[in-house]
Amino acid sequence: MDAPIFNCKNADDVLKAVRDYNISFVQFWFVDILGTLKSFQITPKELESAFEEGMGFDGSSILGFTRIEESDMIALPDPKTFQICSWRPSQRPVARMFCDIQNPDGTPYEGDSRWVLKKTLNKAADKGYTFYVGPELEFFLFANEKGTQIIDKGGYFDAPPLDLGNDIRRDIIFSLEEMGYDVEYSHHEVAPSQHEIDLRYSECMRMADTAMTYRVIVKKVARKHGIYATFMPKPMYGVNGSGMHVHQSLFKNGRNVFFDPNDEYHLSPEGKSYIAGILKHCPEFTCVTNQWVNSYKRLVPGYEAPVYVAWARKNRSTLVRVPMYKPGKECATRMELRSPDPAANPYLCFAVMLAAGLKGIEEEYKLPDPIEENVFAMDAPTLEEHGITALPGNLYEAAVAMKKSELVKECLGEHIHTNLYKNKIKEWDAYRTQITEYELKTYLPVL
Repeated sequence: MDAPIFNCKNADDVLKAVRDYNISFVQFWFVDILGTLKSFQITPKELESAFEEGMGFDGSSILGFTRIEESDMIALPDPKTFQICSWRPSQRPVARMFCDIQNPDGTPYEGDSRWVLKKTLNKAADKGYTFYVGPELEFFLFANEKGTQIIDKGGYFDAPPLDLGNDIRRDIIFSLEEMGYDVEYSHHEVAPSQHEIDLRYSECMRMADTAMTYRVIVKKVARKHGIYATFMPKPMYGVNGSGMHVHQSLFKNGRNVFFDPNDEYHLSPEGKSYIAGILKHCPEFTCVTNQWVNSYKRLVPGYEAPVYVAWARKNRSTLVRVPMYKPGKECATRMELRSPDPAANPYLCFAVMLAAGLKGIEEEYKLPDPIEENVFAMDAPTLEEHGITALPGNLYEAAVAMKKSELVKECLGEHIHTNLYKNKIKEWDAYRTQITEYELKTYLPVL
């Protein structure tokens, strides 16, 4: 029997569901500043007091949280996120809820990624906006976690027998649907053993929680098939990396504010200024949307990943794409940011994108003309002629750009902004002091 889909609105709804479905444990989920999932579980008898007082834990052991002398943190479960874990045995089901992290006095904790997104969404709500996102998370399936042994040699949209991940994707979709998540479609991606499952767009906070759950389900289901799934942005040399293209739109009073029937691009002034905000500030927030050394092995010309700051409607070599308008589909008017990767912290990722777009609207940024030519084929003088700049070329450049950004600092808050920068510089230093196999093969025989 399929797991029920819950729409709990409060603690009483959750307590009733736990009793009715004989839930054995309830997992409390939250993330550190890098988006790594953290979890502990409680028994049902502890649940009522957890809703009233939260559950205490040692925050000094969580990356980017507190110092050891101020380590007490409170995890307060969000009843609206209650669902049975579809990958667990159904005899004594296990449920999970996402948590908001608080200080002992009950105030929101400034190091909580979910709080950062909530603050930014509240800022949009104060202006009457509801933010919708639809991410496309790509991933690779390998024989195990020890290497990059592919399971198929399929390519874009290939069907079985070339696509040997079809059954795994199917089971992932079933597991997502059992938890109430809508899937639009799935397919084999460009690279061998690379796959994509697209989620139907939804309100941003729900989608950030969904993205975290998606990553868990993909890995859990792959394991059941004896396969390893990874969201590493660029695990293999010479083929495409994995992206997380993020479709975005703002609604007000049920109307898509990006749409204008009289504009040549069917974009409203707000829509244009929002996109202009993304373009202007993307180099500053790239350290958030592409937070690993490996992320910048994907962000290179020639593999469909965007490198240059420009927008277009049909051209997929640009950073931002605005899908062509279809008559009667005003609600589908949106922009697609193509630079983020699926190893990002989705809460911070969505927050900085929204902050940049809102900044564009507030200050009425002007959107440059679209670039429909292949940007990858342009030489340096042509790029300069079009006013096209590039994203940071490595993690160090991205971290420095983030450190200097007032917009990102305001969005993330000083605590996360400072800790994320320090963590990324530490990662970069560890990386740049390594001696790679490439260097040994290239230099050792001749130097």
